[in-house]
Amino acid sequence: MVGVNNMNNMFIKVCSLSPRIELGRPMANVKLILKEIKKLETKNPHFIVLPELCVTGYSCGDLFFQDYLLNENDKAIKYFLNNNDYNGIIILGAVYVHRNNIFNCAYVIYKDQVLGIVPKTYLPNNKEYYEARQFASGAVLGDEVIKVDNYNTTFGRQLFYEQSKDVTFGVEICEDMWAPISPATYLTMAGAELIFNLSASNEVLDKDDTRRYIIKSFTQRNKCAYVYASSGRFESTQDTVYSNHCIISSLGNIVNESTLFDNDTVTLLGDIDLGQIKYLKRKDATNREALKLYFDNVLSSSINCAFTDDNFTFESPVSRTPFIPEDNHKEAYKKILNIQVASLARRITHVNVKNVLLGLSGGLDSTLALIVLYKTFEYLNMDKEGIKLITMPGPGTSERTLRNAVNLAKGFGLDIETIEITEIVKKELELLKHDMNNKDITYENTQARMRTSILFKKANQLNGIVLGTGDLSELALGWCTFNGDHMSNYSVNSGLPKTLIRFMVEAFLQYEENVNEILIETLTDILNTPISPELSGKDQKTEDIIGKYEIHDFIMYRFLIAGDSEDRIDYLLHHAFPELSKEDRKYYLKTFFHRFFSQQFKRSVLPDGPKVLSISLSPRSDWRMPSDIKYID
Repeated sequence: MVGVNNMNNMFIKVCSLSPRIELGRPMANVKLILKEIKKLETKNPHFIVLPELCVTGYSCGDLFFQDYLLNENDKAIKYFLNNNDYNGIIILGAVYVHRNNIFNCAYVIYKDQVLGIVPKTYLPNNKEYYEARQFASGAVLGDEVIKVDNYNTTFGRQLFYEQSKDVTFGVEICEDMWAPISPATYLTMAGAELIFNLSASNEVLDKDDTRRYIIKSFTQRNKCAYVYASSGRFESTQDTVYSNHCIISSLGNIVNESTLFDNDTVTLLGDIDLGQIKYLKRKDATNREALKLYFDNVLSSSINCAFTDDNFTFESPVSRTPFIPEDNHKEAYKKILNIQVASLARRITHVNVKNVLLGLSGGLDSTLALIVLYKTFEYLNMDKEGIKLITMPGPGTSERTLRNAVNLAKGFGLDIETIEITEIVKKELELLKHDMNNKDITYENTQARMRTSILFKKANQLNGIVLGTGDLSELALGWCTFNGDHMSNYSVNSGLPKTLIRFMVEAFLQYEENVNEILIETLTDILNTPISPELSGKDQKTEDIIGKYEIHDFIMYRFLIAGDSEDRIDYLLHHAFPELSKEDRKYYLKTFFHRFFSQQFKRSVLPDGPKVLSISLSPRSDWRMPSDIKYID
């Protein structure tokens, strides 16, 4: 296994930098910018993007026609190149004159080289904007990429490829983003994983919401990351004001965002998971169809470059529980619960039953299933008499979980039937000539299948359906008995991993009103009870056998969300769980992948259940894999 210092770890650090400027003073501005960039050496971002026309200032008006400003712009660019020793790519906003036309441009710079100059395509020319008065659109060039001798570079619409990180990136400028079909749309179709936008967007009421929405939506649709840098209050406020709004977004999410109207330079950093972007691009059939439709507009010209070293560190800690939302917990709880309730309500009304049976074990999964079932009956205005709870203590059942199952029903004001299965299990094992003292897989699965058998027979008796309780983590690891707890008429938790199941039960306690004392006491104890199937004995603990669910959920997240290899997950485990040794990480990875591949046969015959997250393991939708395939160690 590759060590954790692998250079090409497929994470990119980006920076959106909105500096103080002095309007109309290019040399002073590049010196200020170089000072700000110098401060970033300890953070070491791979890319730094600055606002539109930050070398001169955006709001210079007709001064852009004047030789003195154009000459100062050129001198400032050359000074920047001669004094830039930063080991990353800098995208700088400045003018460039070609054939006596002035272009609003992005200079893509690596140390003392201009890798390429990209002109703005769409020039706003209404309301407070009159850019077409001073500038020419890059559209006049068509797809032509022109050689620029004075900077030994190229000028035009082009892609850039950084070899050491294997990242393709493109640039657009301000209004380009607002166009019906933006230049970045074609750039991402041509393979760009990362888009930079140099902007000077003035602030009016709610415009920040619109920017945020456009950028998030773009990165979601085009499977990419987007780094946006806008001018601040140091521009002219003669008629408009600028707010230094900076945004870093990836795959529909905001990675980081600045506050508005900062009184100084804004430096916004964020980590981009390039591996996840590449994985989702590979899966994106819509993008492939778009290529067929718009192939003639997709770029073929690209510029290559490479970083000389990489001292990457994460800007934000790697979350140990990536399935759990970082904020807005109440809203997330409500949304997840609503999905589960709506899906179960649809199934109940479709099969037209009044009774739903639930095997209540006193564990986390069946607890959440009961919460969802109770809320569904409320949603449908159904008689709670139709909630049929059964607890089935067996040879390995502890007094604690049995008590919690009974008290849980009492807390919800529901009846519960107890069916003792110990004697039935003994008789079954006698028929098999199996020693009761041999607590092997046969002993365990006989109990699990007996409980499922009783539930289905009872459902026939009551003209009802059986509600499944198994979760996404158990499905990934195959930690369920085939045709035992693996089976139900509808599996309401199958879209939630174990860490999120725990979050939902905790959130029920925190956010639901009028939770009585019995529920508070019982749910608190359930949350504190070690997870166990209680099949081989009262002291059996799942996490002693397969490892901690928190770590397995982390591995599952990376594998399903980003398609990560073992090496890359190992790199991330090292950062998320520093207490784990290299041997510990290797154990968890091998355990997860061995179980994940060997247990696909259980997922191939999975009961129906709702998708809750962006991923699931349903064989009918998200995960289609042959059952007879081996993982390559």
